[in-house]
Amino acid sequence: MIRYRSILLPAAMAGMLASCATSAAERPSPATLTPSAAAPAVPERVLPYPVEAPPWFERAVQAGTRTMTGRPGPRYWQNDASYTLEARIDTAAKRLDGRARIVYNNNSPDVLQNLHVDLTQNFHAPGVIRFEEAEVTGGVTLSRVVVDGTTLGTDGFGPRYAVRGTRLVILPPQPVQPNSSVTLEIDWSFTIPKAGAGERMGWDDGLFYLGYWYPQMAVYDDVIGWHPDPFVGSTEFYAGFASYDLTVDAPAGWVVMATGELTNAADVLAPAVLERYERAKGSDEVVHVLRAGDGAGATAAGTNGRLRWHFAADSIRDVAFSLTRDANWDAVRTPVGDRDGDGTTDYTLINSFWRSSAPKWSEVARYSAHAITFFSEFMDMPYPWPHMTAVEGGGIIGGGMEFPMMTLMGDYNQSSDSALYYVTAHELAHMWTPMIVSNDERRYTWMDEGTTTFNENSARNDFFPGRNHYLDDQNTYLQIAGTGFEGEIMRQSAFHYNTAAYGIASYMKPGSVLVALRAVLGEDTFMRAYREYFQRWKYKHPYPWDLWRTFEDVSGQDLDWFWRSWYHETWTLDQAVASVTTATGNTTIVIEDRGRVPMPVLLTITHGDGRTEQRTVPVDHWLAGNTSVTVTLDSGDVTRVEIDPERAFPDVDRSNNTWSR
Repeated sequence: MIRYRSILLPAAMAGMLASCATSAAERPSPATLTPSAAAPAVPERVLPYPVEAPPWFERAVQAGTRTMTGRPGPRYWQNDASYTLEARIDTAAKRLDGRARIVYNNNSPDVLQNLHVDLTQNFHAPGVIRFEEAEVTGGVTLSRVVVDGTTLGTDGFGPRYAVRGTRLVILPPQPVQPNSSVTLEIDWSFTIPKAGAGERMGWDDGLFYLGYWYPQMAVYDDVIGWHPDPFVGSTEFYAGFASYDLTVDAPAGWVVMATGELTNAADVLAPAVLERYERAKGSDEVVHVLRAGDGAGATAAGTNGRLRWHFAADSIRDVAFSLTRDANWDAVRTPVGDRDGDGTTDYTLINSFWRSSAPKWSEVARYSAHAITFFSEFMDMPYPWPHMTAVEGGGIIGGGMEFPMMTLMGDYNQSSDSALYYVTAHELAHMWTPMIVSNDERRYTWMDEGTTTFNENSARNDFFPGRNHYLDDQNTYLQIAGTGFEGEIMRQSAFHYNTAAYGIASYMKPGSVLVALRAVLGEDTFMRAYREYFQRWKYKHPYPWDLWRTFEDVSGQDLDWFWRSWYHETWTLDQAVASVTTATGNTTIVIEDRGRVPMPVLLTITHGDGRTEQRTVPVDHWLAGNTSVTVTLDSGDVTRVEIDPERAFPDVDRSNNTWSR
């Protein structure tokens, strides 16, 4: 999600820096250091101590579900489910009536004494704990709860259920044994909020967007068990993988699109619309499936003025759907690589639904096509699903929110064209994390938002070449770095002290830190490790230690110093060219490390004839306890010395990074 691109910083920190650079390549060989560079008897600096996983994660390693190398363990398991969902939308009353049949599979070795179900719409119930303001609509009304054929109530002893905020807790008739299943049947309804679940769903003129609308099984995993964290508005979601059979009952004239394959398009779309929809699946040019003004002729007439739209999906972690009336619908196919291994290029369908009040959206189909193709190649993981649909949500949302195969984004009328590409790339990058690599967003928002920020900026570099798009987020992080407004990346996401701290620790800093890690490891090694992480944890649930250990496993390096310095602390980096002394035949360069974060020093040295050379001071020099180093050159014609000219590292004071004759 993008909600925090405009971080509210103190006025004194409001200035933005600007620069331009190229991406880092493999690093040159270490610099020649003088004998005085030996480790001091007493360290001159604070040294990063090893990162240890918490006991509950180490227990998973001992149980064989996780490993010390970052791979899933030989006994890894995860629970899954199959959902049969029906939703009836009353567009006049702004009401959803739903019915769910959920078969929940306990693949764990544990006996489940109770079941936990998320009722996210209770974020809008009176008296619920919220970390931000929200419209009070009454939340969810449960009219029927049945478990394995037994109808449950809320009173007495024995099988029953209780609603606690955004969580439904069920005591089933019998405990759910390992390698067995339980069937839940739930009927419910709620009033659709205008901008619900923290501006992640809702309604506006000619538009409904339904996300977090159904009872969804909470995650029971091998590390924590049942995840207890409620939805409080700021931090997002953690969901298991499931298959979905979805039917949306909507008035005729409203076009429905949802997560999954539309299986009855011929029954619900008007013949001319159906023809254009099918044609778009094979078109490399945008097809205008609908134009605003086509009106009720967009769909079939239905029965009693209503239609039932059917969608099916497998191995996904959520479903969302939209209803649009009198809107534009653009569609085009885009290549995603060889998805099925048959040696031929596969495609997915790009859909863009937008109202004429958002004219910049005429480009979103093109933006989406580029992003999906780029990320499929960048992650070396073809987009796996039949469509990717973007829905314009002015009046509901200002930024963007991701769902499997679906995204809701603002109209961006007051923003630049490039900003609309940025948010499109960001939300579509989320299809890889957390939609395929499914981390716990409630506790570790940075695992998907920081990764997605890095991926978004990579796509921006490709779509808008000529400037370094990583620097926008690096500069934003640097405005808060080293101040009391910053919080650690590894702080539990819902418990940052302010919006700025949450945004920086979730988006800008972890995105920038991945750029820095790429410079430390080199492009080739970094990308091998990065893609290996996605391959190891696709359709699974990684934790931070799985990510970090994968990078160490692939690179063959101990990177505890990096994880400690950047993720667990709010230390800052400040490398400086302290002095340069030139003489006939030699040059002496003194580099000081004035911050607490140890990093290699990437030196670019320019000679009088215009020749440049690169030298590196290894990080081990700082890890030995030093705060300065002397680099000597067998040349006296040095005219310029610069630390990290590509700006791969977020250095808090670049005024001391350069010396010129």
